[in-house]
Amino acid sequence: MAEKKIRIGTRDSELALWQAHTVQNKLNDLGYKTEIVAVKSQGDIILDKPLYELGITGIFTKTLDIAMINGDVDIAVHSMKDVPTALPTGIVQAAVLERANTLDILVHKGNLHFLETNGTIATGSLRRQAQWLNKYPNHTVVDLRGNVNSRMRKLQESDWNGAVFAAAGLERINLKPTDYIDLDWMIPAPAQGAMLVVAMGNDNFTLDALSNLNHVETQICTHIERQFLRTLEGGCTAPIGALATYNEDEDTIHFDGVLFSLDGKEKIEVHKIVDISEWKKLGFYSAQEILENGGTELMKQIKNNLKK
Repeated sequence: MAEKKIRIGTRDSELALWQAHTVQNKLNDLGYKTEIVAVKSQGDIILDKPLYELGITGIFTKTLDIAMINGDVDIAVHSMKDVPTALPTGIVQAAVLERANTLDILVHKGNLHFLETNGTIATGSLRRQAQWLNKYPNHTVVDLRGNVNSRMRKLQESDWNGAVFAAAGLERINLKPTDYIDLDWMIPAPAQGAMLVVAMGNDNFTLDALSNLNHVETQICTHIERQFLRTLEGGCTAPIGALATYNEDEDTIHFDGVLFSLDGKEKIEVHKIVDISEWKKLGFYSAQEILENGGTELMKQIKNNLKK
């Protein structure tokens, strides 16, 4: 059979298209034929409800999953932190690209006095909300939805003091302003800064092509973080942060994981340094430690509060 053209499914936001074009260029450089197919997701259409109220983990990935299962596209490119830890039957992780910046940043309006007093910060993320309130209990956190472009616009048009973004997303499409600070105290979302490419498990041609794009160090670190997330939450959205980093000199993995209450008042954390040989179960054991230290009870509370 003639070499097939790999159809790349993506959401139609600027960032999603940037990610899809990045994968397209890498595949083209390897001699593969490709085309980009843009698809609108429910997460982009329903902008008036907080994500956790929609009750779907993976609202941004679901439309592309369906397109792939229906045979309309061959692969989908995602920000890995948006992808549910359990992929739909038939769809597999085909490549994790080398990770970009993992930090969260605060985009502000040139004046940081509010950090010492009262302020209003915008974010659509329970994780960012809880960590912000843990550090700044006097502040108010408001919901902010939409793609990065519309969130930046809403911030400028509002009377908020600032909003929290993933640095990687803004850097990728040159939207990072001068008025920002790195939130190096905030533990990022599992797999933040990494891009994931998924394909059908029976599509050997495409899987073989994508295997060339996989970055092993990023794959290992994001596996640990997502295993930690999956063990803790069991399909429920919760304020969970996780970051695994590889130390080349010592051949070790450093892992920081954290679970917060929704109001940020309770915090259960875990820190580990292990030999690289122990990576496969590190996320699981770290999550078990959190669950044994009060995490089981806290997860029950979070689930009950989100149902109200």
